[in-house]
Amino acid sequence: MNAPFKVVIPARMGSSRFYGKPLIDIAGRTMVLRVVEQALASGAQSVVVATDHPDIFNCVTQAGYVAHMTDAQHPSGTDRIAQVALDLGWADDAIVVNVQGDEPAIAPNLIAAVAVSLHDSTDSVMSTAAHPLHSAEDFLNPNIVKVVLDNAQHALYFSRAPIPYPRDAMRAAGGELSVLPAQLPVLRHMGIYAYRVGFLKRYGQLPVSVLEQNESLEQLRVLANGERICVHVSDSPAAPGVDEPTDVALVEAYLRKSATESGLT
Repeated sequence: MNAPFKVVIPARMGSSRFYGKPLIDIAGRTMVLRVVEQALASGAQSVVVATDHPDIFNCVTQAGYVAHMTDAQHPSGTDRIAQVALDLGWADDAIVVNVQGDEPAIAPNLIAAVAVSLHDSTDSVMSTAAHPLHSAEDFLNPNIVKVVLDNAQHALYFSRAPIPYPRDAMRAAGGELSVLPAQLPVLRHMGIYAYRVGFLKRYGQLPVSVLEQNESLEQLRVLANGERICVHVSDSPAAPGVDEPTDVALVEAYLRKSATESGLT
């Protein structure tokens, strides 16, 4: 079913790894504008870029889209989104999807699916997404975040460690697993979130957990404080994003390939 939702795109100028990346050129289009256009294609009621820099604000508004200036001292994109929801007076039951400003190829249907997941899970305060992982190398890679779910598609835990841990297979392989066991439900977390505005308003007051500090995963704060996160399981992995300058060529190649496959070139 359809669910009404809004999108906020946090876009900071001062990335430590890639200063100014929201304004870089991706195949002839500024990256932040590409993200806005993907979000608009999702069916969102509104799309707002939350930024701390006038150059990003001007780029977005001069293109005819909506931007909102937020406090430069916010510790996370979630806090930046919460300010937008408060400043614009959004209702507590409104659903807001956090689309990262460095995801110029994000699938519009993924944005909508995360919103629907939260709309349908009335006992969750947040939703996110994951997709099946088939590579043993990725399973063991601490830079790839895994998630395990209960039978109702709620997140039980997120970790950089290999979870769920296949004890017998790992023992037989001497800890050097090369192939994942059949039927092992390994899911890779995808970095997209939806929130109910009422939860966003109190998110900043939740105490940081030891789990979050050790895993360096912000979503563990939610679980550690007894709240539920529902998870949409996608058949497809996420499109590539831009973390550092070398990622630009990868994203442009992905966009060319996608355009060719869809018959747009």
